[in-house]
Amino acid sequence: MGPSSPKQSAKPEPTTQLSSWISSATLNDIPEEIRVRAKHLILDGLGCGLLGAHLPSSEKAARAIFDLEPVGDATVIGWPDKKLPSLSAALLNSAFIQGFELDDWHSEAPIHSNSILLPALFAAAEHVVSKDNKSSLVSGSDILLATIIGYEVGPRVGLALHGAHVLTTGWHSGAVFGPAVAASAVGKLLGLTPEQIEDAFGVACTQACGLMSAQFGSEVKRMQHGFAARNGLLAAFLAQGGYIGIKRVFEQEYGGFLKQFSSGNGMEPQYLVDELTKDLGVKWQTQGVRVKPYASMAGTHPTIDCVRKLQELYPEPMQNWTSDIAKITIELGEAAFHHGGWKAIRPLTSTGAQMSNAYVAATQIVYGEVLAAQFRHDMLENDNLWRLVDVTDCVLTKEIGAPRGRQTVTVEFKDGTVLRQRVDSARGVEPPLSNQEIIEKWRQITKDVIDIERAEKIERLVLELEKCDDIMLLQGLMGGLTKNPIA
Repeated sequence: MGPSSPKQSAKPEPTTQLSSWISSATLNDIPEEIRVRAKHLILDGLGCGLLGAHLPSSEKAARAIFDLEPVGDATVIGWPDKKLPSLSAALLNSAFIQGFELDDWHSEAPIHSNSILLPALFAAAEHVVSKDNKSSLVSGSDILLATIIGYEVGPRVGLALHGAHVLTTGWHSGAVFGPAVAASAVGKLLGLTPEQIEDAFGVACTQACGLMSAQFGSEVKRMQHGFAARNGLLAAFLAQGGYIGIKRVFEQEYGGFLKQFSSGNGMEPQYLVDELTKDLGVKWQTQGVRVKPYASMAGTHPTIDCVRKLQELYPEPMQNWTSDIAKITIELGEAAFHHGGWKAIRPLTSTGAQMSNAYVAATQIVYGEVLAAQFRHDMLENDNLWRLVDVTDCVLTKEIGAPRGRQTVTVEFKDGTVLRQRVDSARGVEPPLSNQEIIEKWRQITKDVIDIERAEKIERLVLELEKCDDIMLLQGLMGGLTKNPIA
């Protein structure tokens, strides 16, 4: 009998496939429109960081960490006289980007990518430069490629857990998906091998967590993506040093990432491991990253749009809100209801206010907009606004086949008038904000926190990122002093 035929090689498992793709991807593999979009998304993330650096909760976190940690080499956004070790800088800068609910989110797998990616990558870049005594340079192209890797990985991890459904089970979705995101992007920046990236995933995923109860009144909601940024950064550094992580961490049956975080979710199948690698390098998840026009949780945005439309169509009755509105009803889909349909009770922190559909609807009615200024402490104590919150009910609707972003607002007046408005998708979702609209948002949110010349320099650097040979030029601009936008 002759020699047996060689066995066909088995298809690599998802963790291995994903790690290999991350290691081998180049900027030339990425379509130009995706690279251009990514630069605008990065600009938005940096703007949110500048806006958030000196908010009251940010300053409390900063002072605690400055007291705790020694001086390091990593820039802290908006604090020119402070430097921190890489891990702590990533944590703090992430809290700044997440500081006012104005940062990006993914429309299918909720995650605030920039608050994880930018802090981890910039801290890693400064570590590389400082470790090599400034003989190494990290270029804008290096950062751009690594950021796009993260934009691609995060939603895939989220979709494998049924995306927004994670919110209905009480997990803070982005904080759960996030450690793997930071590990993948930093792993790419450091030039890790596929095996090292798999180790980084295995170290990152075991640190994943985030309780959605943080939304009701705590300030730690601002920092939970920062835990993910820090932990993923640590995972990549450990893997670079040869530290062995959990192998096949996503698909492991016993104690694996997808199995554990989908436990008890009631879905069939429980998780979707194929989403990790589905259409890699063909379908670009970066296109699903959305930029927020309002300073509140994404699930409140359709509510705001409903109220805005009512104000446009019926300006006279909607201006008589003080005494004439008897009841407001907000109809929400499952994820939005569990996330923002809870009963807001006074007193409320800005975090809780920005996460409540009832409070945000009242804010739009009373103030005519939902931006940073509407969440100053004195604004949170507005008696007229709270009267509207008290007469608002959020109800769960499960319309078969309805768009996931559909919401309806009904306003009933004491004279019997009833006004009703429905939207199927929020502004900035379908269609997404254009690149030009993102630039306009950047200019709007930075105009009161940094000077125009500095803002223009950052804008030019980011939008021409491939021409930047040394990313420390951008870091120098980000580290300059910023102002508190709600002082």
